[in-house]
Amino acid sequence: MAKFDLSQVGKNLLKNESGENVELQSLWQDQPVVLFFLRRFGCQVCRWIASEVSKLEPDLRASGVALVGIGPEELGLKEFKEGGFLKGSIYVDEQKKSYKDLGFKRYTAISVLPAAIGKKVRDVAAKAKADGIQGNFSGDLLQSGGMLIVDKGGEHVLMHFIQDSPGDYPTLEEISKALGISTAAKPGQKPVCNDDVCTR
Repeated sequence: MAKFDLSQVGKNLLKNESGENVELQSLWQDQPVVLFFLRRFGCQVCRWIASEVSKLEPDLRASGVALVGIGPEELGLKEFKEGGFLKGSIYVDEQKKSYKDLGFKRYTAISVLPAAIGKKVRDVAAKAKADGIQGNFSGDLLQSGGMLIVDKGGEHVLMHFIQDSPGDYPTLEEISKALGISTAAKPGQKPVCNDDVCTR
């Protein structure tokens, strides 16, 4: 886990849906928050993970927890919002400063290909395809993402999850456990994959 100073990271600026700049820390000032840092808005895997995490939204809302998606660029944002993949507010970190400060790595042109075709990515892509979720290859293909869960007022980081592979994500159980809430949300059915094919 990357070391970081939450008070410093909290000063990073994000662009909200109205185009205004806000400090990251404003998102946890009045309530706990689940911050999902997407690789790209057009990423099929990210769209599926967003829809999976959104299964928790009713329980999060009932517990006074905000669900927020953050992307590294505006490219694909309109299509992402129209697709309704995330049941929460959406921000953009155009400088990618929070991504860097939180240790969300950047791939190189050489390292991205093995990561993109790895088994974890194929498994999640199969889930997305089975759920009718499509994606594209527009935008920054080299950025990875993760999740940050912060309690109200920013006194404690409840989860700091860094993707090792583009197909990595915390489970619904791990998220709800970090927040100390219960949920009836059921995770998407995991496909069975071998080297050639994935099935449900």
